[in-house]
Amino acid sequence: MPASLIPTSQTSTVILTKTGSVTAVSDAVPFGMYTGSLEFLTGAKAQVAYVYKKLGGDVVDIELTPANVYAAYEEAVLEYSYIVNLHQSKNVLADVLGDATGTFDHRGEIESCTLSSSLGGDKVALKYPRFQFEYARRIGDGVASAAGFGGTVAQYSASFTPTSSQQDYDLQNIISSSAATGENDSGGAVPFEGKVEGKRVIVTQVFYKSPRIMWRFYGYYGGIGVVGNYSTYGQFADDSTFEIIPTWQNKLQAIMYEDSLYTRTSHYSYEIINNKLRLYPDPSYWDFGELDRIWVRFYVDSNAWDDDANYEAGVDGINNVNTLPFDNIPYENINSIGKQWIRKYCLALCKEMLGQIRGKFTTLPIPGDSVTLNHSELLGQAKEEQTQLRDSLTEMLKEMEYTELVKRDAEKTEAAATTLKGSPLPIFVG
Repeated sequence: MPASLIPTSQTSTVILTKTGSVTAVSDAVPFGMYTGSLEFLTGAKAQVAYVYKKLGGDVVDIELTPANVYAAYEEAVLEYSYIVNLHQSKNVLADVLGDATGTFDHRGEIESCTLSSSLGGDKVALKYPRFQFEYARRIGDGVASAAGFGGTVAQYSASFTPTSSQQDYDLQNIISSSAATGENDSGGAVPFEGKVEGKRVIVTQVFYKSPRIMWRFYGYYGGIGVVGNYSTYGQFADDSTFEIIPTWQNKLQAIMYEDSLYTRTSHYSYEIINNKLRLYPDPSYWDFGELDRIWVRFYVDSNAWDDDANYEAGVDGINNVNTLPFDNIPYENINSIGKQWIRKYCLALCKEMLGQIRGKFTTLPIPGDSVTLNHSELLGQAKEEQTQLRDSLTEMLKEMEYTELVKRDAEKTEAAATTLKGSPLPIFVG
């Protein structure tokens, strides 16, 4: 303790020294996350002198030990790593859902050699997955599967023979029975054997058409002057037909093809409510044979927690922020911007500790008087500074999220385009 200090310290016999010691850091930090880094040890040592100067150690007593500063420095580095990793998780989570993750040790660090080749290696916090539009693609994949025109969900077809005078059919029971036996009602094998038990089937389409009606108006030989036959259009037409009919009409015919078949050449219409199929008209109106089968397309409503080879992404792996394979940022990879933030945050933590220590005694007696300690002021400053530092870092990182960068790039592009609009074109003289 400096002998020139007045009044002499009566709060503690331990006063912060002017310098720290590299060798003492490892024993002082509570978590030991960075004790293997010489740069961290050096930074923690230098922080002692910084805190000493900023808190006025040349003039007043500072009731802290170098160990207090070392612990605060480790906390500041961990807090910085936490905020940066949280920011990065917002950037990449949608692109890595379902990917392999690593194994974490008891300190929350990624264990070496536990990641797949796409994410593997040490210092995964510094690896940035490529943008894949993955989450949106999976949403589209699910919509496509439900609509029956794509996706990765396995689609199946089943059939049954309608019964005369029976208008209603339970597709759930029909398909479940075929899945249990492996055969349909005509003895044919089904591809969905054993895949339906206890699960709901989602019917996406019913193939109910049978070309038995309305051939008077929509026959095989439709031409330019007829309403048109969409199933065989052009089959019996000459070259002049293709020259006269505009291309856009062919496009429209292709779009309307399936709907026209159902509407104009269909034997039935139908409705489905809760997998209950109702045919219109009553099948008793027609004689049925082996060729009069009703076909349905469906998929099985799978358990979202079950792993299924038909899906591109399994249920294991990254599913939320907690399973992202982010390690604490290596101290060596923190740049000067981050290190300055760490120094200031560590100082604020030291103020908080000093305020807690001084708060044990509100006033101290001295010869002929008493001294009021500034613990409440220190605590207030410390909390305010910590909040400001966290908020400023969070706000800065928020402005650097990938979505924000894309917006700014768009603004730059638009501004450049506006500038180019006013640029005169070169004049070529030939």
